[in-house]
Amino acid sequence: MPDYTAKQIAAWLYKKKVLSIDEMTDISLVRREKLKKVYEVGRISAAQLQKSADGTIKYLFPVSGNSYIETVYIPDNERSTLCVSIQVGCKMNCRFCMTGKQRFISNLSSAEIMNQILSVPNSDNLTNIVFMGMGEPLDNIEALFKSLEILTSDYGFGWSPKRITVSTIGLLPGLKRFLEESQCHLAISIHSPFPEERLSLMPAEKSHPIEKTIELIKQYDFSHQRRVSFEYILFGGLNDDLKHAHALARLLHGIPCRVNLIKYHAISGVDLPETRPEAMAPFRDYLSSKGIISTIRTSRGEDILAACGMLSTKENCEI
Repeated sequence: MPDYTAKQIAAWLYKKKVLSIDEMTDISLVRREKLKKVYEVGRISAAQLQKSADGTIKYLFPVSGNSYIETVYIPDNERSTLCVSIQVGCKMNCRFCMTGKQRFISNLSSAEIMNQILSVPNSDNLTNIVFMGMGEPLDNIEALFKSLEILTSDYGFGWSPKRITVSTIGLLPGLKRFLEESQCHLAISIHSPFPEERLSLMPAEKSHPIEKTIELIKQYDFSHQRRVSFEYILFGGLNDDLKHAHALARLLHGIPCRVNLIKYHAISGVDLPETRPEAMAPFRDYLSSKGIISTIRTSRGEDILAACGMLSTKENCEI
């Protein structure tokens, strides 16, 4: 087929968001029939949804291998954010994360990643996308980059990279590639400034130490469009005191960044304590006094297990 057919197909897929090849009416019938013999659009609707009292909606999508993933839509005044998954389960096995307890099952294809974005009912209203759902984005880096290309290219969604955030624990080879090849925002899960303590929470600290991650980030410019933030879950009596705030400020010194403080959402079988609400403000205020923008993230969707660290399809293996 002529080259321009590819542009036609891309426009139908990503701009007009059709569900079938038959709808691609500016492609000749003969060519559409040829396409249908080999390809399909591949759009799949959610199998289930749950709506939180705060308006957050969690969708359950089927993927290959008779598996499922969860995707979370978060409306917030003028912003509509979609939290996208990239793996079924996760290899990182962070102590506080329900997805890690599910164990790793498979990587998603770029089609399965894009299907989440295209197939939620609020797709046309999305203002932001965060790769903060199930799985470690840099552990499925080829599918991640294909998805980012579709989202930001002229032939795809044409979004500014500033509308997209990729969250990672800091897998070093993938992180270096991301920093060099993408202008999307970056979020690093840190959770403790002390390596041994972080290791007790995040086994990946052993092979991808946070100090090496910080060294790498300092080699790149975050003073203009691209933003780096650090995700910090507070656990009561473990990492929520001013000693930790001081060490965190020292570790991040010299990086123009933001720290998002997150309440720990208790999960079954894990003995980590929740922080006291009154401990979060002093921690934030100390970081702010050291010139580090710090915010306490509002918990969303906790009543439907859609909040940070709570995504899992372990109980949905059969529907």
